[in-house]
Amino acid sequence: MAFDLSMALIHATVQLEQPLGDGTRTVGTGFLIADAGPDGATRVVLVTAEHVFDRMPGPEARIGYRTEHADGSWTYAPTPLTIRDKDGHALWAQHPDKDIAVMRVAAPDAFVRAAIPKSWLAEDQTFARLAVGPGDEMMALGFPRGLSANGAGFPILRSGRVASFPVTPASLYPTFLLDFSVFPGNSGGPVFMVETAGRRAGAAGTPPAQFIAGLLSQQVELNKERLEIGIVVHAKYIREAIGLLDSGASLVPVTGTPAPQVRAASAAEMMEKP
Repeated sequence: MAFDLSMALIHATVQLEQPLGDGTRTVGTGFLIADAGPDGATRVVLVTAEHVFDRMPGPEARIGYRTEHADGSWTYAPTPLTIRDKDGHALWAQHPDKDIAVMRVAAPDAFVRAAIPKSWLAEDQTFARLAVGPGDEMMALGFPRGLSANGAGFPILRSGRVASFPVTPASLYPTFLLDFSVFPGNSGGPVFMVETAGRRAGAAGTPPAQFIAGLLSQQVELNKERLEIGIVVHAKYIREAIGLLDSGASLVPVTGTPAPQVRAASAAEMMEKP
């Protein structure tokens, strides 16, 4: 069976949130990557934008895991996740100059299986080999303003087109623009490409190319006006950030127990409200 990156990333993408104590919460998006550690054992790495964690002042966030039941239904089960130690020190590893944070997590078995292999993260040669450039369509997953696709807590899938040139090499152009509406809560979500068959010259009969292009960092604003353009950090820097875990970052445990009957706020439900 062919690998479907869109469906795989939907299952690997989670909402990150922290209540602020005043009836509001700060929300972002993360996704899970499977990577072999120095000992050869596979570890699950949570990837998000660094500012998502930075804007969470408390030591504990919630990660929006989901549970599938035998009848095909799903339960949204946000679970506590420790992001700072007792002294307030961050437990995530941050890329030194890019808006990327990574941390090891002890995820439920279903999410261990859902984690995307690190090999699906693009490198410079991926963009060059496929001649990716302005006008090419990419997808983005996230939780705009904390909304999910439904009460089960799945992310909302959006699409847009590459809106800048040049897009590589990443060492010279570490970010690129994507033409789509970005909202608070989208930060940290994966941006990826599922190539349509025949896009490349002579591509007839070859499988579509699929890869994670990067991570959504922020939206473009001018004089406080949203321009409906997203800024994407190249996946190369996600790879670099994951490499920082080998320098001694520890496993961050999932603490507490899930809240089994919590429902995520869905976009459809919110649209029905005045």
